[in-house]
Amino acid sequence: MEKIQDVIIGFIGTGVMGKSMAAHLLAAEYPLVVYSRTKDKASDLLEKGAIWAETPREVAEKASVIFTIVGYPVDVEEIYFGENGLIPNGKAGSYFVDMTTSAPSLAVKIYEEAKKRGMYAIDAPVSGGDIGAREAKLSIMVGGDSDAYASIRPILEHLGDNIVYQGKAGSGQHTKMCNQIAIASNMIGVCEAIVYAEKAGLNPETVLESISTGAAGSWSLSNLAPRMLNGNFEPGFYIKHFIKDMKIAISEAELLGMEAPGLSLAKSLYEQLAENGEENSGTQALYKYWKK
Repeated sequence: MEKIQDVIIGFIGTGVMGKSMAAHLLAAEYPLVVYSRTKDKASDLLEKGAIWAETPREVAEKASVIFTIVGYPVDVEEIYFGENGLIPNGKAGSYFVDMTTSAPSLAVKIYEEAKKRGMYAIDAPVSGGDIGAREAKLSIMVGGDSDAYASIRPILEHLGDNIVYQGKAGSGQHTKMCNQIAIASNMIGVCEAIVYAEKAGLNPETVLESISTGAAGSWSLSNLAPRMLNGNFEPGFYIKHFIKDMKIAISEAELLGMEAPGLSLAKSLYEQLAENGEENSGTQALYKYWKK
């Protein structure tokens, strides 16, 4: 891999999290080529000096390290394997880093096809939402060859402060499934606790002061419960994307021969919210299930 100062980075996906992540790479003075299905979403980055690409193919032709963080596995498939995709049009020696939460099997497919062409592929999904992306404090879960990971770690350090190599290709995605399974049931508990406090006539804000630093403490309790109480349901992470993640996790759990009743319950509750028009709200909107 080239010296860090010689690397041109490509970034595909400038949504709620991707925009902040790409901005950190610009701030670190990397030349940055960006692509998003909606150019307006990249306008801030372009004003700061990023170069616009019309297609993923153009990103592959210009950049040597390419990050992707998009919505669904079908989007990942198209970006990597479509006619204008990264792998058919990439250069030997390129590094691909997919940070989308996607299927482990797709991560393995990307890795294997990239390897055939002399390219390197890493699956590196993240956790931390819009706050973690904005503050460069994401948790990054890495799967792929350890040497390829070591080469790009200095770049990952501009995006997160908890970067852990998990093992072979697909391991990052499996780890992210563990993350989403833990969050799913926890979000139910957070919402039920807040609603219980309200119905008991307590001040939920002072209740949070007591329980958020004790044994019940969690990232969701500290960061998303206050948003619930403030009526802020803007997405740090979309409900529609969380449902996608839970479907992947349930499918993977079935392949492993395990039951996941907490995960299944959370998915059913979120699907009810989505059916009621909340699919573009943040995951903290689960609170509305009890307020309907």
